[in-house]
Amino acid sequence: MIRRRAFLLGSAAAIGVTGAGLARGQASLRNGPARTLRLAGARAPIEILEDEMGIPHIRAQSKYDAFFGQGYRVACDRLFQLDLSNRRDLGRMAEAFGPGFVTADRAARLFHYRGDIDAELAALPAEVLDCARGYAAGINARIAELERDPGLAPLEYAMFGIKPIRWDVRDMVRARGGGMGDADDEVRRARLQARGLLQFDQLLDPLRPAWNFTVPQGLDCAAVSDADLGYLLDNVRPLPFADLNLPGYDRELERVERAEQGSNAWTIAGSRTATGRPILANDPHLGIGSWSPRHIVHLTAPGLDVIGGGDPGLPGIMQGHTDHFAFGRTNFHIDQTDLFILQTHPDDPERYWHEGGWKRFETFEDQIIVKGAPIERVTHRYAQGRPIVSQDRARRRAVAFATVSMLPGANMRFAILAINLAQDWQSLREAFKLHVSPTNIHYADVQGNTGWHAVGYTPRRPRHDGLFPAPGDGSFDWQGLLTVDEMPHVYNPKEGWFASANQMNLPADYPYKERIISFSWSDPYRYDRVAEVLRAQPRHRLEDSIALQHDVQSLPARALVTLLPATLSPEAAPAAALLRRWNCGIEADSAAALLYELIMPELSAAFRQLVIPAAAQDLIRSVNLSQMLALLAAPDARLGADPATARDALIDRALAAGWSKALKLGGPDPSQWRWGDLHRVAIAHPVSMLPPIAAAFPKIEGGRSGGDGTTVMARGVSPARSFNVMHGASYLFVADVGAWDNTRYLLLPGQSNDPRSPYYRNFYGEWLAGRMRPLWFSKAAVDAQCVSRSIVVPTR
Repeated sequence: MIRRRAFLLGSAAAIGVTGAGLARGQASLRNGPARTLRLAGARAPIEILEDEMGIPHIRAQSKYDAFFGQGYRVACDRLFQLDLSNRRDLGRMAEAFGPGFVTADRAARLFHYRGDIDAELAALPAEVLDCARGYAAGINARIAELERDPGLAPLEYAMFGIKPIRWDVRDMVRARGGGMGDADDEVRRARLQARGLLQFDQLLDPLRPAWNFTVPQGLDCAAVSDADLGYLLDNVRPLPFADLNLPGYDRELERVERAEQGSNAWTIAGSRTATGRPILANDPHLGIGSWSPRHIVHLTAPGLDVIGGGDPGLPGIMQGHTDHFAFGRTNFHIDQTDLFILQTHPDDPERYWHEGGWKRFETFEDQIIVKGAPIERVTHRYAQGRPIVSQDRARRRAVAFATVSMLPGANMRFAILAINLAQDWQSLREAFKLHVSPTNIHYADVQGNTGWHAVGYTPRRPRHDGLFPAPGDGSFDWQGLLTVDEMPHVYNPKEGWFASANQMNLPADYPYKERIISFSWSDPYRYDRVAEVLRAQPRHRLEDSIALQHDVQSLPARALVTLLPATLSPEAAPAAALLRRWNCGIEADSAAALLYELIMPELSAAFRQLVIPAAAQDLIRSVNLSQMLALLAAPDARLGADPATARDALIDRALAAGWSKALKLGGPDPSQWRWGDLHRVAIAHPVSMLPPIAAAFPKIEGGRSGGDGTTVMARGVSPARSFNVMHGASYLFVADVGAWDNTRYLLLPGQSNDPRSPYYRNFYGEWLAGRMRPLWFSKAAVDAQCVSRSIVVPTR
């Protein structure tokens, strides 16, 4: 059987343990005696059992110690991943990696909370805060082990000559993150409006629900430019290791890839399942190609029994189940950011006009330690707590970035803990008050109840809709947030099932005009396919959910096939013939799927050239798939004087171009074409552009995949970069609610980031094949399946 190696177990000797009653009844363990881990920070002995796939099952005597165990074990498996993320959030990259990271550090620190951190901590539920302290203490316990024996550390530390930084719950409050939000969309719309071309934005980012653009009174759209984004651009660029990422950075490609990412989840009431028990399925779609964004753990303590996938560095389980209920999540869409254009004083650029008077920017002096260079001293400016991301003193202009993440109480890093500690639907809804990020929460409990709740901080905008920058004089300021009760939700829906796949899912009767949430959503293709399947299955089984998570039927492909012209050029005819014989499944072994995936970029590029005016093409560099297919299905004057003929010619050219590319990439014999030969799954260290890292961390590759970004089995691709899988569900689970040992899961590529570990890539083949494994939960099952056992003994 697979056993964890010593480098993940610390320097403790392997001895038998009989103390605290934890060793009794374990004679059935297949690997002999337990190991003792003497760790500071734990409050009582903790038992850690590990199954053959490397999943730790942590049994503690308190909730604090359970999350201590989680922190310790995720640090054993993923410390450098945790450390790099923590360093970036804290703006401490330059002290480890040199001057090239000063810009990123400055941008990160601009989004540090400048309010009273002690007050923020005091406002948290005491139990939540205690569990967070336990998680941080567990990570620090692993760091202390490595300080005693550096040879156990992840390989990167010796290569870079650095040490991990300690964790502190105060940093969980301080580092709020500084993502772009929709700020670049606001800038783009303003620039299109200034050119008189705003209507074309709908072909890039259609407004859902239907809505009319209204420019905020007083906004000079002609004055808006990309320069207004300032530090926001610095904060989203890739880290400049070896200066190899920055020259290739393309913001539009990044935007397209972000838009295609998402997740699937569905919840089915017992009235529609074969067993009479609810089923909850979830597969979050995140980046594929580097470190896994999930780490699996099982935490047990008095009043706590929870298992599933967590975000490394975030305490708690994001998707999984407790002993009472299963919970899943997908991205909901909330417009949580705005750009406010400030007028600065003609004689004093440190003052700005707001609510009828001149106010002074709040300023904070900061020092950035830089490896191999002098300390960098920087000044951060804020207006009403909003970071100033750019300033043009000559134009008396400054831009404040309003984001919910900078508000008092916006402590998302504690929200998952609150969810894990909940006992039922009502206590879960109380936990949602801490949940900042926009999320569809799925719920199913052992009593047979099911629920869906949209959560996340949602600004009240009385005078504008968030689609453009707004004057920062105070007249367009936010007026608080929507309450949890005001967010869309449903409990025990009469249909017996519900699903979310990032589509526009505001209920038909939701008062969205009074409670503006968002107008930007993902295309509904994945949701529509999920709904098509679930409606046809009145007695749904666990196996059906597993099959649906791996479904590759393409609704856009169906739409294209219906649009194929009856009369075609000789160059296009072979492509059309192959597509007409196709079942529209994006299977790895499909020749038609390969052809389709090469045709669609050609069609999209040609469609954009035809319908987007030259004066807008620098701002609209891609088009929305559903908008394109809808216009091709019902062609109008935007395609020219003879829309139907223009449509057919467009498709003909794309077919011919796609066929030509398929011959080059797939070979001269179409019967040998296979989509999976192009669409590969390769996992590499994120800093593998550095030769020593690449040599030490072997790339995990060779696997072929079906699917694309629109199929339920999302395996997104960016043809402008590569045909490799770029994003999708590296973690999947299907819960049999109440019969928990029937729950199934997968993880890519494994629990550990260390190539010396047996769990570095042990899931890779299983994930490619879709062979989901049991997620053992009951004490009896865990005891029977575990292959190693450790005891944490507290020390001072």
